[in-house]
Amino acid sequence: GPCAERMAELLDCDVKLAPDCIGDDVAAMVADAKEGDVIMLENTRFYKEETKNEAEFVEKLAKPFDMFVNDAFGTAHRAHASTEGVTKFLSPSVSGFLLAKELEYLDGAITSGEKPMAAIVGGSKVSSKITVLEALLDKCEKIIIGGGMVFTFLKAKGLNVGTSLVEDDFVDTAKEVMAKAEKLGKTILLPSDIIVADKFAPDAETQVVAADAIPDGWMGLDNGPATTAEQKEFLSDCKTVIMNGPMGVFEFEAFSKGTFGIVDILADLTKEKGAITIIGGGDSVAACEQSGRAGDMSHISTGGGASLELMEGKVLPGVAALADK
Repeated sequence: GPCAERMAELLDCDVKLAPDCIGDDVAAMVADAKEGDVIMLENTRFYKEETKNEAEFVEKLAKPFDMFVNDAFGTAHRAHASTEGVTKFLSPSVSGFLLAKELEYLDGAITSGEKPMAAIVGGSKVSSKITVLEALLDKCEKIIIGGGMVFTFLKAKGLNVGTSLVEDDFVDTAKEVMAKAEKLGKTILLPSDIIVADKFAPDAETQVVAADAIPDGWMGLDNGPATTAEQKEFLSDCKTVIMNGPMGVFEFEAFSKGTFGIVDILADLTKEKGAITIIGGGDSVAACEQSGRAGDMSHISTGGGASLELMEGKVLPGVAALADK
């Protein structure tokens, strides 16, 4: 299979692909293997028992082996057979280097990162980011909010948002977040100017308007240039910055400047001032890679859901099951 071929290239040795992940054929392959041989099991997800962490399946999966190393941070937030179940049968069960690095940066930064600490929370919806936003508000002195979720906050401030994305059910939540920040003496920075469009399309008509002057019939799709300049100043003294989510619809070139602008700010903070910059999950990682600045960040997380849950302060079952936490 292509995965085994690619792993063989990376390891510079033969990698045998097993026909299954459980059963006699696998046991025989493992029994015949010599020291240093590498065998790749077939995808565990071909069995529904994998995601159900079904005890009988777990036992079969673990049977030919002596110990377990989990280096898949991206699935560590799932209590599946291959992430959590097998640890009951294999000892020691330990983390690999990547998983350890993820925990060191993500968990380490949030629990004991150098201050001043800032969080950049972006993306389209308050509903999917509210838990991480509240958790980071407790830990960070400064918060930048970007992406589609901005407009729920602007509406909460009583401003007109045109046809921008708003989650009406979360307007009160946005008010509560702003009130909590004020009470804790934390600063939330919202955009001061917005790039608005007449439709959601790469070739839409656009204009830059003040955040409190979004015209009817127009939708906000990115931060304006003044906002990026303010963000640079706002973050200039920060020693630790965690980014989760883009500032706009960066997939369309016309609305990518806000996201790429903040990526540049973070990369420069690390390069020039030695700040710790952590990029957590999904779209933020894609934006860093597209911008060509990924290599300048301190840490780019390999997990979407896993990094979000870790930032939210949740215990990851795949990590909790290991011996060397």
